[in-house]
Amino acid sequence: MPAGLLLFLRLKAVLQKCLPALLCRGLYSGLRVILQPMSSSAASSASPYNYESLKVSQARDHVLHVELNRPDKRNAMNRAFWREMVECFHKITDDSDCRAVVVSGAGKAFTSGIDLMDMATMLQPQGDDAARLAWNLRKTVVEFQETFTVIEKCPKPVIVAVHGACIGGGVDLISACDIRYCTEDAVFQVKEVDIGLAADVGTLQRLPKIIGNRSLVCELAFTARKMMSDEAKSCGLVSRVFPDKGAMLESAFDLASDIATKSPVAVQGTKINLIYSRDHSVAEGLNYIATWNMGMLQTQDIVQSAQASFEKKTPKDITYSKL
Repeated sequence: MPAGLLLFLRLKAVLQKCLPALLCRGLYSGLRVILQPMSSSAASSASPYNYESLKVSQARDHVLHVELNRPDKRNAMNRAFWREMVECFHKITDDSDCRAVVVSGAGKAFTSGIDLMDMATMLQPQGDDAARLAWNLRKTVVEFQETFTVIEKCPKPVIVAVHGACIGGGVDLISACDIRYCTEDAVFQVKEVDIGLAADVGTLQRLPKIIGNRSLVCELAFTARKMMSDEAKSCGLVSRVFPDKGAMLESAFDLASDIATKSPVAVQGTKINLIYSRDHSVAEGLNYIATWNMGMLQTQDIVQSAQASFEKKTPKDITYSKL
């Protein structure tokens, strides 16, 4: 029997035997509630971000750090990862204290991509015939796609900081982020053709719009060749390159902190409209932002920002309401 539970039972027996007066006064019932052993669910409720494959911490005020946390496996994406990324970013979306996110990888590499040991079991759909097998396999692929699409759907800006290898699914992941930093030793590789499949969780859809060079995207996707950090910077995949991981993370946290000082109505509205405009015509994008702002322009954040400007203050001096 656990020591804590044994102590609780002994204390309960003493109270029942020696303090009957408390029962008369209704005080024992209150003590009984206080002394109840904490349930596992209550203990785990201290932090909403508890995962097997991810480590989530608060890096700065209003800034969360989501770290791929399987360093001994080079952060290979196992079954838990595909599920937990969705759960994590759904919570981040609803977390009014969070205004920006930094994603990085623990250990020597950002990620080696999908865990091949897990893939054999994950890609075994059930079904009585070819149609049903195909139907269930498509369902699995769509679920995997949501693992990275959820990053894009999250209205909080997501900065990804890449060091070392960023292979296969890692490129899918960073393509769904808003801002990409990397270290000088970073290596990017659209690896899927080397394991006999076409990338199917975001790279082929997002990377052409990030780089803007179809020829280069085709070269990378058809050959699975490695792209080094200098090429990643020159083609626009990343916006900054750093000498080491420490400097990169510090700059990423600084950037996220700066974003977090701005109006969340303005920042999150900007992300949503940037993504909408990417996938629609200019005319459709203009119509969408007009409709969006007919509501959002009524925010008090504009009044506060204007007043701060007149008083020669910065957004850092303003306390915006949560969103």
